[in-house]
Amino acid sequence: MKLQMRKMPVLIMIVAITALQSCSHEIVAPLQTNFIDTTTNGGGNSTGGGGTVNNNPCDPNKVYFVNDVLPILMSSCAYTGCHDAATAKEGVVLDNYANIMRTGRVIVGNAWSSKLYEAITETDPEDIMPPAPKSKLDPAQITTISRWINEGALNNFCNDINSCDTLNVKYSTHIEPIINTYCKGCHSGASPSAGLKLTNYTEVLYTVNEGSLLGSIKWDLGWAQMPKNSAKLSDCNIKKIELWIKAGAQNN
Repeated sequence: MKLQMRKMPVLIMIVAITALQSCSHEIVAPLQTNFIDTTTNGGGNSTGGGGTVNNNPCDPNKVYFVNDVLPILMSSCAYTGCHDAATAKEGVVLDNYANIMRTGRVIVGNAWSSKLYEAITETDPEDIMPPAPKSKLDPAQITTISRWINEGALNNFCNDINSCDTLNVKYSTHIEPIINTYCKGCHSGASPSAGLKLTNYTEVLYTVNEGSLLGSIKWDLGWAQMPKNSAKLSDCNIKKIELWIKAGAQNN
């Protein structure tokens, strides 16, 4: 993500280089400072990674940072060599709410003026995020992020247990959106993580047949815990995948 950086006095620059090592730019302050409390807010709560379980049910008409937005950014942006804390490319870190609000130039209530939204909708292949060979975000993911910003860019979280719809689980309406949100960012492009792609039904079915999909998302012993460097999938999402597999893992 290309964000314009201001020059710093020499002394400050030395401190910044020492702290960030690989980053030679100042982290740009956000254009607004009305941060949302990271403990309790918006009817939910979060701790930057996975939040904590509460009884706040998910509203299908709302977008939640921890449930919907952070997984997309963690999978597609906050990885080694890009916008994780260690790399901080262009001074931007997108691995938790505080860092996103501090360096991602999110303007609360105005997605179209936010640098984060601009980067994921950029038409220039040199500037778009995620950069090649990663796959760009799909329209649904872009809409999720823009809605979150326009709804106030809250650091919110919901508990989907009581509102979990597990009736007639289908690949197109239930499973594919989960894979796209939590997995596709790492498992796509010319150099997918672990050499494994999850960009279509055939690729997902391969992981089902070998047992790695369910083993990884349930964090079973012997399998890599997925999503990588993120919170475990919710019980609701795991249940949907289990039911879909049990029903034959059809491309429906």
